[in-house]
Amino acid sequence: MKTRYVLWIAWALAITRGWAAGPERPNIVFILADDLGYMDVGCYNPKTFYETPNIDALAQRGMRFTQGYAACAVCSPTRGSIMTGKYPPRFGITDFIPGAASGKLKSAPNADHLPLEEVTIAEALREGGYATFFAGKWHLGGGKFYPGAQGFPSDLSSGAEGKEGAQFFYPKSDLPVPDRKDDPKTTERIVNEAVKFIGEHRDKPFFAYLPFLAVHLPIGARADLVAKYRKKAQGAPADAFAPEHASQVLLVQNNPVYAAMLEQLDTAIGRVIAAVEKNGLTRKTIIVFMSDNGGLSSKKGAPTSNAPLRAGKGWPYEGGVREPMIVVAPGVTPAGSICDSPVISTDFYPTLLQLAGMELRPRQHLDGVSFLPLLKGEAARRTQPLFWHYPHYHGAGAPPHGAIRDGDWKLIEWFEDGALELYHLPQDPGEQHDLAAAQPDKVKAMHEKLIAWRKDVGALMPTPNPAFDPDKKSGSAAAKKGKRKQTQ
Repeated sequence: MKTRYVLWIAWALAITRGWAAGPERPNIVFILADDLGYMDVGCYNPKTFYETPNIDALAQRGMRFTQGYAACAVCSPTRGSIMTGKYPPRFGITDFIPGAASGKLKSAPNADHLPLEEVTIAEALREGGYATFFAGKWHLGGGKFYPGAQGFPSDLSSGAEGKEGAQFFYPKSDLPVPDRKDDPKTTERIVNEAVKFIGEHRDKPFFAYLPFLAVHLPIGARADLVAKYRKKAQGAPADAFAPEHASQVLLVQNNPVYAAMLEQLDTAIGRVIAAVEKNGLTRKTIIVFMSDNGGLSSKKGAPTSNAPLRAGKGWPYEGGVREPMIVVAPGVTPAGSICDSPVISTDFYPTLLQLAGMELRPRQHLDGVSFLPLLKGEAARRTQPLFWHYPHYHGAGAPPHGAIRDGDWKLIEWFEDGALELYHLPQDPGEQHDLAAAQPDKVKAMHEKLIAWRKDVGALMPTPNPAFDPDKKSGSAAAKKGKRKQTQ
């Protein structure tokens, strides 16, 4: 009994103070999907049109978060929040890079790279003895601001042609590059390199970051998979839409190409998990799965639906920021567990440091709150509000906005006219019932917190646009603001 007690004390001290760098530290595999919606994944939506058996199996091995949030409803800011543990306004990226649309308002400035002064989670882990890996979509700057300057290997090469080529990077490798017609989103290329890396680093701790390009537009997948879902789509509901402000939001899932692309991604995730198992690393490898923002549902040609969550990519509603999120931490997370406490993408940085037995860096991950107690199954709950800031127009129809979630309540502010919306999420997760008029005191208190937060993080605001002509179409379909009625 005494020996067991001593071992427990030693383990607790190791977690608190940090272990010496070495193979006893857990490996970390961070899988980030691109534009994957909460309702796209089977373990979140048993009625989904898509098939995600490997992601679903991952949820059975670890903890599934039902209120995991991205720090922004678009990609680059969320990716930066994962790397830095900070809200996007702090590092200047509040829209996708480059992001330039304006309407009634002129969008706030948006940085085209993550500042090199930021000490990323990759740099922190590498300083702690971790080997690091990157393959896929960076979208936090090209040139000297590429992943190799932020804690990942310095010999990465750009893997795409054209103006966005600097946003995609892959290891220099002797592995053959898959044919583009079979691998249009480079899914197989990413996983092939990841499997190779895992096998070569089985004897020392590693951090493998896999930011996939799927399921972002343009959609594409292997022909055989597309054919499979074309057949399945014959029994799926026909397209149906509902108004969302001045846009239209898709209410059904039936796109066979999108489904095929997602299956190709899910299969790749299964291969990563199999590589971990094949190399005998299952018991000492943490696996994180998340998406950078909600599914695209309100742009012309949008491929998916987040219903009954409202709207999608680009919007402050739950469909835009609530993500599928799963964490497997052997010996920490109870298998098949579910966590209903809100967490946000800034929280990964301190959580991963603690899981790695390393000291926290509170001056770096200023906004991150470790959710290690939640992973252990403790009844802990985040006391700090969650915040969002998007001073831009998005092509999916959303005008500039900000938002705060404080406990069970969520307040949205529209910057064009100052309108405020209030929702009680436990009773209204689809955000159909605006309670702002009925709860003026709640609105006032939350709005004051949102304004104070913007001041604290140095958030830039949009400004009046002298070139705006209300008689012509603006850079966003959301220059006009209407009310959405429930039709689902």
